[in-house]
Amino acid sequence: MDGARSRTQTAYQSGFGNHFATEARPGALPVGQNSPQKAPQGLYTEQLSGTAFTAPRASNLRSWLYRLRPTATHPPYQRTGDGDWRTAPLLDADPPFNRLRWNPPELPTTPTDLIAGIKTVAATGDALTQSGCAAHVYVANQSMRRVLFNADGEMLFVPQLGNLHLATEMGHIDVAPGEIAVVPRGVRFRVDVEGPVRGYICENYGAALRLPDLGPIGANGLANPRDFLAPTAAFEDVSQGTTLIAKFAGHLHQTELDHSPLDVVAWHGNYTPYKYDLALFNAVNTVTFDHPDPSIFTVLTSPSEVQGTANVDFVIFPPRWMVAEHTFRPPWYHRNVMSEFMGLVTGVYDAKADGFAPGAVSLHNCMTSHGPDRATFEKASSAELLPHRLADTLAFMFEARHVFRVTQAALSSPSLQHDYDACWEGLTKLG
Repeated sequence: MDGARSRTQTAYQSGFGNHFATEARPGALPVGQNSPQKAPQGLYTEQLSGTAFTAPRASNLRSWLYRLRPTATHPPYQRTGDGDWRTAPLLDADPPFNRLRWNPPELPTTPTDLIAGIKTVAATGDALTQSGCAAHVYVANQSMRRVLFNADGEMLFVPQLGNLHLATEMGHIDVAPGEIAVVPRGVRFRVDVEGPVRGYICENYGAALRLPDLGPIGANGLANPRDFLAPTAAFEDVSQGTTLIAKFAGHLHQTELDHSPLDVVAWHGNYTPYKYDLALFNAVNTVTFDHPDPSIFTVLTSPSEVQGTANVDFVIFPPRWMVAEHTFRPPWYHRNVMSEFMGLVTGVYDAKADGFAPGAVSLHNCMTSHGPDRATFEKASSAELLPHRLADTLAFMFEARHVFRVTQAALSSPSLQHDYDACWEGLTKLG
């Protein structure tokens, strides 16, 4: 395996949206132009574009790849089974207005790689019109022996149990619970695991995720660009059969190669996989009274055509200090035009006393009433308001502008909590 990096040699470059330049073999990157008549070292030149060619310079995403073989060399694709992976629009499902919650999915007892272990819970919009997103859970206990690329959207991984090793065509990424990784639309990758893993995926059909604008916050706070890590070049020179899976228009297709497609020797550009350690998020909160909106915890956002309204936001509720005076400190009761898919990575979520374990899922669609359960309300209403650190917690939301439809598999899952509404029972008239 010439040039392939081991997991202990995984290396990164720092900065979100930077133009990177990296080579696994000295001299593999051309100097002075992107596509010389003959690329160095007999490599093939290929451009991978994540936006339209004519997108404004500030938002244009593309990378130049210099590889052992062009990706155009493959036999025809054939449809293969989709498993439990579903794609918007979910035309066979009505959007549920009732609040829904699921227990953590069971870990597999038979060999299951990540592709086979993806289970779609809900989806919004339409992948073919590049709008909306899908929210999945995943479980796996076996490394992939095949390579995947997703033409429908980018994939945001939120591990909850166990580490993932992403071997991508642009380099290697290790991601653990408490971190996230994003694989852009079209980038080929393989997921290796050691033991059972579980987590969440946001499949974003819309504009690529980016850092939110900070507005009155100023130049600093929330997620800082320098803390995002992109891989350095690493490649596989492997002449053996490899199954390549393509997700396109909501279905999986496969073809057989006589080599590994992870054979990019050098690349430069700003369209790249990346990772981020959520512990580096600089949370901003009130130091007087009341709450800022939960959008203050946005890590990444996929903008829509409506200014100020996201196609999907990735929002976290990390460890933080609570110091507000004369304030009900947990999330208040609310109804929201956005739809909220929520998960818990570790610890306890401060709006729920029980029933929401790490690995669980909740879904509150547009304008459904939700908020703290009875036990949390009663405790927080009478608590002594001393400075308090929420230390054992990491929850997140995929917050989407479109209403989620829920898959039939999720609605019939044994992990669905049919008594979820009961957590609000007993909230009687107070005035």
